[in-house]
Amino acid sequence: MVATAPQELRLSADKRTLTVFFAERTCVHTAEALRVNSPSAEVQGHGPGQQKIVTGKADVTITAIVPVGTYAVQLVFSDGHRTGIYTWDYLAANHPV
Repeated sequence: MVATAPQELRLSADKRTLTVFFAERTCVHTAEALRVNSPSAEVQGHGPGQQKIVTGKADVTITAIVPVGTYAVQLVFSDGHRTGIYTWDYLAANHPV
């Protein structure tokens, strides 16, 4: 799937929910789910079987959303994590909320 750029990214007032509005659908992600399932090498590793289980992130918030070209955003979290690149495909996929 190659998702087109969303029409809007909306961060809730408490910074715990990111709603992504695509032309064809709306996807809602919690900051906790985005953090523990980060596409970063820190969480996913560099190959199969290297994924790490991240816990203790129930209170994490999104502190910044930084555009990456025309295909993604980098999310900055209150725990300092900032290395994952969240593509439009990633944000359009069904991830746990």
